[in-house]
Amino acid sequence: MIKISVMYPNTPGARFDHDYYRNTHMPLLKSRMGANCKYYTVDKGLAGGTPGAPATYVGMCHIYCDTIEAFQAGFGPHAKEIMADIPNYTDQAPIVQISEVVVG
Repeated sequence: MIKISVMYPNTPGARFDHDYYRNTHMPLLKSRMGANCKYYTVDKGLAGGTPGAPATYVGMCHIYCDTIEAFQAGFGPHAKEIMADIPNYTDQAPIVQISEVVVG
């Protein structure tokens, strides 16, 4: 299984609408990807690694798929629509990482 992590930096003055992200954007992504997306999680940054430090990321999601090919098959045909929705919830550019899940 693979995990696609999409992370949004917590920069000063960053705009991030958590409700829209959770209730509109991620369901849009899931509906377009269909069975290629096994499931996803959404995180809201609370704090950094030291007391009083801000969270490194204001928000993130993790999309779980069987393979990179499954992700590409589900996301690729809808990438333009999904990416066009980003300005509806944030002014931050996402950081993306694809990982192999070795312990679940």
